[in-house]
Amino acid sequence: MPELPEVETIARGLARRVSGDVIESIWLGQKPEPLKSPAREIAAALEHSRIATVRRMGKHIVFDLEQNSVARAPSPAKGRQHRGRAALQGRVSPTKSKGALAPAQWIVHLGMTGRLQVCEPQSEILKHTHAILKLASGRELRFVDPRRFGRLSVARAGGFDAGGIEPLEADLDRFLALFRGRKTPIKSALLNQKLLRGVGNIYADESLFRAGIRPRRRASAITRDQLAKLLAAVKEVLKEAIALGGSSISDYVDADGEEGFFQLQHRVYGREGEPCLVCQTPIKRIVIAGRSSHYCPRCQK
Repeated sequence: MPELPEVETIARGLARRVSGDVIESIWLGQKPEPLKSPAREIAAALEHSRIATVRRMGKHIVFDLEQNSVARAPSPAKGRQHRGRAALQGRVSPTKSKGALAPAQWIVHLGMTGRLQVCEPQSEILKHTHAILKLASGRELRFVDPRRFGRLSVARAGGFDAGGIEPLEADLDRFLALFRGRKTPIKSALLNQKLLRGVGNIYADESLFRAGIRPRRRASAITRDQLAKLLAAVKEVLKEAIALGGSSISDYVDADGEEGFFQLQHRVYGREGEPCLVCQTPIKRIVIAGRSSHYCPRCQK
């Protein structure tokens, strides 16, 4: 699943490419799983809206939309059919309204295998395409997700909250408060999106290694100084990963279809049995709450 650096990289790429463009129409596929909001609501919020900004919130990509003062007559997808899939027409008719509508947000969670692609209209439509936005610039923005764990939803402007605190903006006192009294392993606490949003398996392992903390340590038993070191490590790892375009493991590519390079800098994640880059001790892999965790038994205490 794309984590904070990957989602940040994608959001920045999309902001460069589609900010200021207008969504003329939207086609939605027949699979219900990707739609967290009703198809009618998604169509009503997106059609004829201008994409003001694209940004990341946790592991979500948020499109801030400015809606035009036009009548919202049904204009689904102009009868488009793709590989036998039913077009939006007949499934979704945006609600009519008069005058300007309140600004909205389109929220995309990529799940395990989701991608947002900016394409030319004549380019091949991949099998697992679940949404196609026709843009006034003549391009299309497509959401592709083979495993269908990604989610599409809409909210009123400012109405979406990803939960947790933003790790790149956290100060020490707020960070310390997250783990006070928590008996869960520190690795599990780092992955809890209600506490710290955007950090996933890769960057939790890498941060704990740099801070010298074992993933099974009880969160409440870690000292203030150790947590201060962990916060610094989390920020350092995330910033380095963003600068390198994220970690390309499995299906991840950015908004331009390019892979990231931070996987070349991994010190523990995915290196089970390989020598620690600091002390040469073999890296161990354990399972905590169903998730793999990698650490050095000598460098991490």
